Amino acid sequence: MRERYPLLLTILALLLALWLTNGFWSLTAAGRWIANLLLVAVAVGMLWYQWQQQSRRDVLCRLSPDCFPPEDFQGSVVLFAGDTTSWFVPGQPFRETRQGWYLQVENPEQLPELAEQLATLRPALRPQVAVMLGLLPEHHSSDEAFEHWLRNWQRAVTQCSRWLNGLPPVLITLMVSGPSQTEISAEEAFVRWFSITPGEPLVNVCLPGQGVVPIADWLQESPTDARFSRLSEAFWLDALQSWYDQRVGAVLTSRRGDFSILRPLAVGFCLTTVTAGANNLWQQHIAALTALPPLAKTREEILPLPDNLLAGLTRRRGLSRNQQRWRQAGLMTGLFLLLAMIASFINNQRLVRSVGDHLALYHHLDGHPAAPKLQAQQRLRADSQLLDDWLRRGNPLRYGLGLYQGLRLIPPVEAALSDWAPPPPPAPVIKQVVEGPKTVRLDSMSLFDSGKSLLKPGSTKMLVNALVGIKARPGWLIVVSGHTDNTGNAPLNQMLSLKRAEAVRNWMRDTGDLPESCFAVQGYGEHRPIASNDTAEGRALNRRVEISLVPQADACLIPGNTTASSQDDDLTQNQME
Repeated sequence: MRERYPLLLTILALLLALWLTNGFWSLTAAGRWIANLLLVAVAVGMLWYQWQQQSRRDVLCRLSPDCFPPEDFQGSVVLFAGDTTSWFVPGQPFRETRQGWYLQVENPEQLPELAEQLATLRPALRPQVAVMLGLLPEHHSSDEAFEHWLRNWQRAVTQCSRWLNGLPPVLITLMVSGPSQTEISAEEAFVRWFSITPGEPLVNVCLPGQGVVPIADWLQESPTDARFSRLSEAFWLDALQSWYDQRVGAVLTSRRGDFSILRPLAVGFCLTTVTAGANNLWQQHIAALTALPPLAKTREEILPLPDNLLAGLTRRRGLSRNQQRWRQAGLMTGLFLLLAMIASFINNQRLVRSVGDHLALYHHLDGHPAAPKLQAQQRLRADSQLLDDWLRRGNPLRYGLGLYQGLRLIPPVEAALSDWAPPPPPAPVIKQVVEGPKTVRLDSMSLFDSGKSLLKPGSTKMLVNALVGIKARPGWLIVVSGHTDNTGNAPLNQMLSLKRAEAVRNWMRDTGDLPESCFAVQGYGEHRPIASNDTAEGRALNRRVEISLVPQADACLIPGNTTASSQDDDLTQNQME
């Protein structure tokens, strides 16, 4: 089953990175394109890698997800390895008890694969995972083959540490057939376990309803008719512990190659009927100690599970898959906000430094000559217009996140602009020359709302000033042209610019009592920018309405006043020059 959430997290990370690059960091157009391409390439590589990993997990998936315990399971999750066929019913790869959930591991190669699948599907259960090695000496006949088989399981347990946050706790259960001279009831065989804790030499007996008692107390309290049977079991246990120390403990606690030392958390012994092979390791060991070796037996029932050994395992809980996903999404969002705030801080520092340099240069110049001071003043006016525009419309996001410093720059800039005025220009020489077009540029956002072509109620003040100059040149052609930036749809921008130009024409026609034939209306949309559309400042300059006066002969004659208009035109032209 494909996991969509890693892919969604990768896409979320890509979107946040693109937002950070394009919305907060100040990059050139070429640098922004290179950064976007790199981010997309990295995201595609990550998506491909995740897809390949998911395909590999699907191939290695040996068990159905239904075989794993639910993520809210409170008991221990035991990967049961070793001689597992005697503990599980064929076709049923797991057993559930009150204390734990036992998953059958058929061979050493399957153990790390099963640990990976469990950690992927049930990550919250990783702290509850343990490995139990079930040993049946009566199923093995060669010491060398048994040691090699045990080494393979040791290597497999070591490989599990990659998926289980370290080496998992190891438990060992060891079962052999009881003494042939004693008859142990089926009930006793299933409930009575003998356990050993490494580092403690005493063997404990696990009795139902009584807990764990030392074996010496168990022997001393035995009834008269059961004393011989218990003494025989004690002898069998001594032999079993001796065999375990020699054949199992010595192998698992010795370091060889890249194998980790395995120190079992607990070891459980149980004397019950076990299907045995001829001349097996247990018979060989008992034959060396006594003349009464155990007889080969067969068993049809499955062996009991050592739930009593699970009492010492941890009950910690890990993070579920949903919790991990929310944590990853939260970490990505937090990192994005941190980098965005750093970028906003850097942008504000650059703004403060730029305006501060303009102020310092402006105050350093004394106005003699006036040209450098006037140029510095023009820079400050551009800064003031930009800051005022951000004050009215809101500052860009790359300066925001609570770090905007433009408000404190407005007072010193306005004070600097008002403390010096350039000297008046020399009186112009009056020439009888016909001037070229006179153009008045009006900010569209001061006249209209965004996306609208209806004049604002307070916009007539700017139009009155323009109308005064137009009335001073009666008979000239009045060209009204509308312009927009490149934001949005080009045909819609073309139509919007034309409608705005018509709105200005209509107001001047009605207010100034001018004939409609005096006007020429044009809508250029985004095709005649006067600044770059890559910045907010350039786009603000491109959103405009221009009014031009063209000295075209007889272009616009007021009916009944042709001669007067011509005379007034010449007089006005001389006065303005």
